[in-house]
Amino acid sequence: MGQEFAEDAKAFELCDVIVTVGGDGTILHAARQSLGYNKPLLGINIGRMGFLATVEAYEMEKLERLVHGEYILDRRSILSVSVDGQNRFRQTALNDVVISKSGISQTVDVEIFCDDILVNHYQGDGVVIATPTGSTAYSLSAGGPVLDAHIAGLVVTPICAHSLHSPSMVFSAGRRLRVSLSSPLGPHNALLSCDGRSPETISCQDTVDVALSDKYISLICFNEADQFEAIDKKLKGR
Repeated sequence: MGQEFAEDAKAFELCDVIVTVGGDGTILHAARQSLGYNKPLLGINIGRMGFLATVEAYEMEKLERLVHGEYILDRRSILSVSVDGQNRFRQTALNDVVISKSGISQTVDVEIFCDDILVNHYQGDGVVIATPTGSTAYSLSAGGPVLDAHIAGLVVTPICAHSLHSPSMVFSAGRRLRVSLSSPLGPHNALLSCDGRSPETISCQDTVDVALSDKYISLICFNEADQFEAIDKKLKGR
């Protein structure tokens, strides 16, 4: 007999828990698709790293704990992103927003404004704006700090800045960031990507507004220290 499957919207509405099987990309996709349904998300890792997943393929006994309600809901902040006002472009991100140059021989000038006050300027390959959840992803690879996932804030990390001193900056939850772009090589375009999705082309004269959303994603965990266990097991030695 053929199987019947509900449309995504109906499935998200009817389910109690969203379970993903894959890697971090699968979790990020499900988080975006299910945003607004307020359903907890459990990741089962069969990918390469699965940093956000709290169940490995060899730990299926944890599903018994899920059935019996023996788990913790870990609320994770998400970013709200818009370009030149919300009418042109608006997206969300659980991990990060990346603004980068569009060509190998180019650089971009990035000015960071916090609540309309200029706080930093970078020239280089771009910038990563990450949630605490995303602080262990691209931002970390670019030299940024690891933030406790329970912190209400975001971190801005430059990518290959042409400077001897270009530190990351951490902002509190209530701050609104604006990224102003220009190119020292002329009117080139830049690229904007949320959670690694296909990038949008933006003009180097555009501005990008980023803030923490009032929405959130609940990840199912089985330990209060799951984030730090993942760092210990999946990042150390890499």
